[in-house]
Amino acid sequence: MIWQDGKLLSPGAVLPGDRVYHGMRIWDPGHSKVAALCHIHGEPPVTNARILYLGAAAGSTVSFLSDYAEVVYAVEFSPRPVRNLVRLARARKNIIPLFEDARYPERYLPFVEPVDLLIQDIAQRDQADIALRNLIFLKRGGDLILFLKLLSMGTDKKREDRITEVVNVLEHGGIIDPIVLDLDRYHTGHVAVWGIYSPCNNLEK
Repeated sequence: MIWQDGKLLSPGAVLPGDRVYHGMRIWDPGHSKVAALCHIHGEPPVTNARILYLGAAAGSTVSFLSDYAEVVYAVEFSPRPVRNLVRLARARKNIIPLFEDARYPERYLPFVEPVDLLIQDIAQRDQADIALRNLIFLKRGGDLILFLKLLSMGTDKKREDRITEVVNVLEHGGIIDPIVLDLDRYHTGHVAVWGIYSPCNNLEK
């Protein structure tokens, strides 16, 4: 990935609303949790990767990922953002928009090939369960990055307990040694849980 003067840049075609530095798009960590992750904790393996993105919204982060990735499968369930996502995909041929509910991956199973990286940004109480259902697309040894909005999981438990609950669910689903990365510097109340998929790992527990 391209860094200049502390800025994460993207080499793709400039879109309306983009800020530009030395002719390249600035990937703003305040507007994208993936960019925030890169600034705070390091880069996920997006270059030349096949990526499944759950919770794509209108496609801002997806557009930046598409500048680096081989292909991005972008799943979004809200009609209005999907219209923007479809327009984006017309200009960027390596974005595959999917108007689907991520809770039911079997509906888009015929359209998604095995991926190297699964990114999820869905603010629902059952976030971890949704991620597990979509592991059917992730290659063995692939990366899962789950962005957690902690408030969406309720307020009846402490922050640490909510995070631990998610980590335990992911480990039992085959994610090896997931690490929890704080994103509060740019996205208050959010953490990223990042781990590697090993399908046999859950059988050993």
